[in-house]
Amino acid sequence: MEETNPPACTTFSDDSSDLAIQRKHAAMLERLSNLHQSRLARKPDSDTNSAPDSTKSFLSRFSESKQSIDLELSRIHKTLDPQSDPNIKSELDKVSTSIADLEKQVAESSYFLPSYEVRSCLKTISDLRQTLEQVSSTVIPKKKFSFRNKATKKVTTSNDVIREAPSEINGIENVESQRLGFRAVDSPGFRDRENEVLVMEFGKAGAEEIGEFMLSDLRGCEVRLLGCVRALFVHRLTNCKVYVGPVTGSVLIEEVKGCVFVLASHQIRIHHATECDFYLRVRSRPIIEDCTGVRFAPYCLMYDGIERDLEKANLGEESGNWENVDDFRWLRAVHSPNWSVLPEKDRIRMVDISKLE
Repeated sequence: MEETNPPACTTFSDDSSDLAIQRKHAAMLERLSNLHQSRLARKPDSDTNSAPDSTKSFLSRFSESKQSIDLELSRIHKTLDPQSDPNIKSELDKVSTSIADLEKQVAESSYFLPSYEVRSCLKTISDLRQTLEQVSSTVIPKKKFSFRNKATKKVTTSNDVIREAPSEINGIENVESQRLGFRAVDSPGFRDRENEVLVMEFGKAGAEEIGEFMLSDLRGCEVRLLGCVRALFVHRLTNCKVYVGPVTGSVLIEEVKGCVFVLASHQIRIHHATECDFYLRVRSRPIIEDCTGVRFAPYCLMYDGIERDLEKANLGEESGNWENVDDFRWLRAVHSPNWSVLPEKDRIRMVDISKLE
């Protein structure tokens, strides 16, 4: 009797064996690929670790500076007879300067610091300022209030821009300007105007060089600032439109309501703003404090020569920081309810202030 082999069964066994080998081979290739990718990912460890190292180093320096300021405030507060100490005011001024320097360091380092750390540092700085104000009010008694007529001198520059220099500076204004970190009362600018178009061109041939500029107590005005300026201070504006070329330093904004700002700057700090829109190009993260209903969008300004001015101010490229806003008063992990990104359908178009009537 002739023996026959079951070919179907033999074929099935061979195919099954081949399939298993192929699967093992594919799994091995996948493991080798994953191992290779993990090795590649580990190569730039020195670069990826630089940000955590920088953060750790910054927080260490920040903590040391805070402790130094706390100790100095405690020492001043314990002064037995502060009124007889002629240096007490200068010591308080030094502490105020140290706090301002600390805030500047946070702003300059905000590009690599985690958002939570930025908000936490800013909250610490705010607490230090409050402590400074409490100590100041304790060791330096307030003067009695009295009404005074404050005359102002108007000096017309070659650009027909009015510089208003108060003949007397109220003590309250001094304290406020120190809190914001600038001497706004000494800066040229536009003050106490209503329903006017105010134009200033910085760097114009034959014009007086201006490093700092002030906008204060404006109502229903449109402000156009062309060219580069080192710093811009904004205080008490209502229902205004403010179009500004490159600011090579800082923009500080306080007490504004119902306004539109178009700004380019290295640092922008906003305090007590209500229902305002900000169109920004900024190198560091914008900082807000005690603000409600503020919205943000990208910079949208044009005038003859603005590209040259932006490059000169090192603001030629869009950083995207206009939407990376840090809220001083919001330390939770969820998004702050005090600000939002302005919807595209609600944004203004590119504004050319060299062609406006």
